[in-house]
Amino acid sequence: MPPRAVPRLVDGQWLMPADGRHIDVVDPADVRRVVGRVPAMSAAEVTELYDAAVLGARRWRATGLLGRAQVLIDAAADLRGRREEIAADLVAEMGKTLAEATVEVTKAADFFDYYASMARQPYGHLLADSRPGTETSVRSEPLGVVCLITPWNDPLLTPARKAAPALIAGNAVVLKPASETPLVAVHLARSLHDAGLPAGVLGLALGRISEIEAALLDDPRIAAVSFTGSTAVGRVLRRRLADRTVRVQAELGGKNASVVLADADLALAVPTVAAASFGQTGQRCTATSRVIVDRKIADEFIAGLVQATESIPYGPGTDPDVVVGPLVSRRHRDDVLGHIERARQEGAVIATGGTAPADGPLAHGCFVTPTVLTEVTPAMGIWRDEVFGPVLAVQVVDGFDAAVAAANDSVYGLAASIFTRDLGHAHAFADRVDTGQVSVNLPTSGWDVHMPFGGFGDSGGSTVKEQGYEGLRFYSRVKTVAMRCEPGS
Repeated sequence: MPPRAVPRLVDGQWLMPADGRHIDVVDPADVRRVVGRVPAMSAAEVTELYDAAVLGARRWRATGLLGRAQVLIDAAADLRGRREEIAADLVAEMGKTLAEATVEVTKAADFFDYYASMARQPYGHLLADSRPGTETSVRSEPLGVVCLITPWNDPLLTPARKAAPALIAGNAVVLKPASETPLVAVHLARSLHDAGLPAGVLGLALGRISEIEAALLDDPRIAAVSFTGSTAVGRVLRRRLADRTVRVQAELGGKNASVVLADADLALAVPTVAAASFGQTGQRCTATSRVIVDRKIADEFIAGLVQATESIPYGPGTDPDVVVGPLVSRRHRDDVLGHIERARQEGAVIATGGTAPADGPLAHGCFVTPTVLTEVTPAMGIWRDEVFGPVLAVQVVDGFDAAVAAANDSVYGLAASIFTRDLGHAHAFADRVDTGQVSVNLPTSGWDVHMPFGGFGDSGGSTVKEQGYEGLRFYSRVKTVAMRCEPGS
């Protein structure tokens, strides 16, 4: 049976590629299985998306806030109504467990409901004016056409996180999903289209970035670009757009640390750190990838962490008992294994894991066993480089101040957590750690749709955060209007 062919959305129409060019989407649990086929668009076809988006932006702005909100509400309902179908495709193309995929569909719908609720909030205000008979107001307006570039690790949630505020603000959107995971982005577009989104307001750029990069990024009609992905690509993107009047939002890499102090509740800390490290196979920007543990409890904590790690079942995401699925691709799997091997060569000890199944039913997948590395020092690459896989590096320190210094010893600044019973240490850590997200006795991951999200340093720097009210700011511009209103004038 041939792979399922998926159309592209342009100017409100679902079209198959006229020339038959396509990209095969494979199952990372078994790369021999092709789960779908999407169009490999040309540069000219991407330009058509922008042609449609310019007209779509005008239609969408004229729709008004409450009209936009209703489309988002209906799209959220459609996502929830098709949750099982969408989650199945998410598992098939990305490798998440079915439980993780189902949560992702629900959370994506939550983004649309949350931003739809903002239609009934103030979108401007009045200011005092010293000029007699003059009324001055501040208004919020859409930017126009925005480009959203999203990664493969959260292929439904991240597009929803970006598209929902962009759309409620009144913008038209050109969405470029990752080539590894385009199927669920098509589902998202289908929900918005079926909810009544006007033609041109959303276009899907499906294709190989090497072939469509110039058309996607150099179009003069782009007002903003929101990107989630690696720090290296984010830097290139910023340089490319630096001399243009284009807003850039970049949510980049992470090397998130969890600190375990001597007074920590280990019965809480061990399973929480393990879940934050190995959930989603470590393929999320907020995953815990470094652990800093006080020497007084290091042996007990590490023993518990190794035991917890070895008890984690891994395999295909369709298995309801599996907790850790495959990595997204063979290339990424090999990259993760390379990080582990370099760490071993530099002196780290593989306490558990660090291998890929060489035979049996998992041999054709992209699996790496959940891995804990000990005897790690700050000089090692594994302590500094983003791995983006099920690999956890452990460093032992002496006391609170050393733990904070170790947590801040990174160019990244996305998320950090601390496990302690000392309220003073909890508050001091929140004040002193240099990350955009801070947790106390909680995992580094798990931030909800209404909570501002983003990092410092090489995790994103000074860009406007995503989610919450902050997320809406990026897609809006402010206009100040002064109007003389004297009676009879």
